[in-house]
Amino acid sequence: MSEFIIVPGIGGSGEAHWQTRWQRANPAMRRFSPTSWAQPDLDDWIAALDAAVAAASAPPVLIAHSLGCLLVAHWQLASRRAVAGALLVAVPDPASEAFPASVQSFAGAPAGRLSFPSLIVASTDDPYGSLEHSRTKAAQWGSGLHVAGALGHINGESGLGDWPEGMELLGDFAIEAGSNVPPGSANH
Repeated sequence: MSEFIIVPGIGGSGEAHWQTRWQRANPAMRRFSPTSWAQPDLDDWIAALDAAVAAASAPPVLIAHSLGCLLVAHWQLASRRAVAGALLVAVPDPASEAFPASVQSFAGAPAGRLSFPSLIVASTDDPYGSLEHSRTKAAQWGSGLHVAGALGHINGESGLGDWPEGMELLGDFAIEAGSNVPPGSANH
């Protein structure tokens, strides 16, 4: 069975966040574990993600949100470990006024093609990154792009609950990436 690694952003995705809800409902999903969710350190987060990928029995699918998306881009240059692919939800723009100064070390995310299949899921009204920014990152990273509509930052405050549309996207993406679909997805 495929494994899925949840890669949250700042704060670790709270109780109302779809990542937390997915992980709670699905034994194939686990969360990477950095030293601090509140004060992200790029080197620590890279090491924590590398350890989570190393612990997988087969190349996992990464499910990243917000700052976690930038982490994935940095990590893939620092690690030789394989992943099946990455679902990158709400990629933030470090140039946006909403981007926290405390995480500027994440800002210089690589602009080159990612070393694995990826799909960016973007909102049309994300305060942390414009749709144009998501289009630019998709082109730079060689990612597919799915525009999900006006969902804010696609987080707990977006009121998505279990976000079944996102789970369907993950299932379709996992199939395209050559991985098994997660239990509970419409494609299972």
